[in-house]
Amino acid sequence: MRRIAIEVEGKGRALMELDRRNVKTADAVYDILPIRARASVWLDEIYFAIPLELEDENPSPASSRDDISYWSPGPAFCIFLGNSQPYSPVNHIGRLTEGRDLLLNVQEGDWISLSIAE
Repeated sequence: MRRIAIEVEGKGRALMELDRRNVKTADAVYDILPIRARASVWLDEIYFAIPLELEDENPSPASSRDDISYWSPGPAFCIFLGNSQPYSPVNHIGRLTEGRDLLLNVQEGDWISLSIAE
């Protein structure tokens, strides 16, 4: 399984695993790593712009806790940590597997880096 490291600069590291819900989208995100961006926080979601413009593959209007998704209108990388739902449909690409507590403490403007996990 392919994994992505989510580094919150100065705070720690979380991990996610890509899954098969939207394979083309997951592959495209993986292929543009590494990425560094400032976090935005909305309810129980962390999101940030990424340099990737894709058509929706298999968008879903709902998310589950710990879903990792691509939002095409942004375009943005989204981490759903609780009960909040997407503003509009997202393409789920994976799940958070480690570091949930770290991500619950992310603040607006924190630097986040995504890279291939070794």
